[in-house]
Amino acid sequence: MQLRVVGCHGGETPKHRTSAFLLDERLAIDAGSLTSGLDLKLQTQLEAVLVSHAHLDHIRDLATIADNRAQFGCKPLSIVGTKPTIDVLKRHFFNGLVWPDFTLIPSKKTPTIAYKILTPEVRVEIAGFGVRAVKVTHTIDTCAFIVDKGSGGSVAYSGDTGPTDRLWQLLNKEKDLRALLMEVSFPDEQQRIATLSGHHTPQTLLPDLKKLRSPKDVPTLLYHIKPAFQAAVEKQCAKLKGVNLSVLTLGEQLLL
Repeated sequence: MQLRVVGCHGGETPKHRTSAFLLDERLAIDAGSLTSGLDLKLQTQLEAVLVSHAHLDHIRDLATIADNRAQFGCKPLSIVGTKPTIDVLKRHFFNGLVWPDFTLIPSKKTPTIAYKILTPEVRVEIAGFGVRAVKVTHTIDTCAFIVDKGSGGSVAYSGDTGPTDRLWQLLNKEKDLRALLMEVSFPDEQQRIATLSGHHTPQTLLPDLKKLRSPKDVPTLLYHIKPAFQAAVEKQCAKLKGVNLSVLTLGEQLLL
């Protein structure tokens, strides 16, 4: 699998973009920067977007990618998530008020987007990948994703989360886990706000990663660092022992 890093930060500046990743240029994970970070060709190639939760920094560019794809007459883009997430998108986002309802544009028979609801921990085929949603611990209903290509191994995406348990139990059952995209947002000094907002600091990240059977063997790709704390979080993560960490950067492409 090829991973393209479109956005990997927990906030936005001209040098930082919010969460959006591509697998093999056709499956997106989260949509914080799908249009601000991709040209039109790549936008029209997408088949589906996995949405971890309904916070704005993970769904924002669903609005503009729907608008762009409507101009090209693309096949419906599957927007995939658990029922609570899809319900929020229907009620509060693509609701005809905040943004047009692109399930009806250009028509109900030929929509620009189509929703697909995931049942947690049930594997389904999406855009040529096997996908499972796993509930994690955040301030609203949020899920991680385990994505596989059959014999081609699997990758995992944590979604926004603080300390959690079920994800690690399932990852320990994976036979060929190629990489884990893992959130860490705040430095240790900001533990109170991290806890209140359902995010990791380096000091809470390490015990969670140690729930993996062999944390040194799993490349752990860090994302969602808040721009104001980028240097501090990277410095603290560099001191963590017994794990295999690297920090993702914009535009990076990795073969997993």
